[in-house]
Amino acid sequence: MSPTLHPMLNIAVKAARAAGAIINRASLDLEVLRVGSKGPNDFVSEVDQAAERAIIDILLDAYPTHGILAEESGRERGRKDSDFTWIIDPLDGTTNFLHGFPVYAVSIALAHRGIVQQAVVYDPTRNDLFVASRGRGAFLNDRRLRVSRRTRLSDALIGTGFPFRRGDNFKRYVKMFEEVMQSCAGLRRPGAAALDLCHVAAGHYDGFFEMGLNPWDMAAGSLMITEAGGLIGNFTGEPDYLYQREVVAGNPRIYGQLVQILSPYTRVIRDVEPGAAAAPATADAAPDPTAAFVAAAAPLKKAPVRIRRAAAPATPPADDAPF
Repeated sequence: MSPTLHPMLNIAVKAARAAGAIINRASLDLEVLRVGSKGPNDFVSEVDQAAERAIIDILLDAYPTHGILAEESGRERGRKDSDFTWIIDPLDGTTNFLHGFPVYAVSIALAHRGIVQQAVVYDPTRNDLFVASRGRGAFLNDRRLRVSRRTRLSDALIGTGFPFRRGDNFKRYVKMFEEVMQSCAGLRRPGAAALDLCHVAAGHYDGFFEMGLNPWDMAAGSLMITEAGGLIGNFTGEPDYLYQREVVAGNPRIYGQLVQILSPYTRVIRDVEPGAAAAPATADAAPDPTAAFVAAAAPLKKAPVRIRRAAAPATPPADDAPF
């Protein structure tokens, strides 16, 4: 049964489809695109920028007092002091797109005081629309999403993402990869984290883990997972993954087994006890290229990101209710 979408989610769907149309048109002639680089192996095209402008124009036309946190333009537009913030990745999987590999998506989430409430991930190559509203469930097109029921990691298909930026510790990742690969039925790396998280919600994957992700890579997909009955957190299983650049997700049983494997590899910074010496710097603690940007996004952290198992859908609120 098709869900009745919240008005804010309807606007997000409109924006995602507009961006998808731009992406699909550009995919017909990739050779004429202007492509820049944000860093080694980290590309941005004029399509990313055009899709992002279209998304923000639609969102701010409907909600001019809302804030914006977008991959390409940051917080240049929107109200920086708003309790509502749209978290946008206009083209997740840019490298795939530029090579004509059809695994990429538009990702849009709405956070209210740091808690994601509405989410859209749109796959323009398949016309697949993933949507979720907090307390109302997650859907792929007209089908309600549920995480898989597999209980043994040895039977599980796991998604991941390889490190590719300067400063990423590839040797550390290889150790994690080896442990997980030898414990599960298969490991996949398509290259678009927003879609990977949606596939966990849909039960196509049983779990997922990755390092080095940004809030716009995870925000929408995280709500898909929790609304589909799954769990998501950092490598130690805590819910502060959104700004920690490490994430693990899955159905509850597989999630727990992945956390057991991945927890020794966490980079989450803990509070230092009074009088304790700070840990010495290592190659693994290379400067975070998004640290300054995350600091600028601090208003999103007014409240912690609280992750829970999805409850049965509540009675839908009235259309004029915020959620």
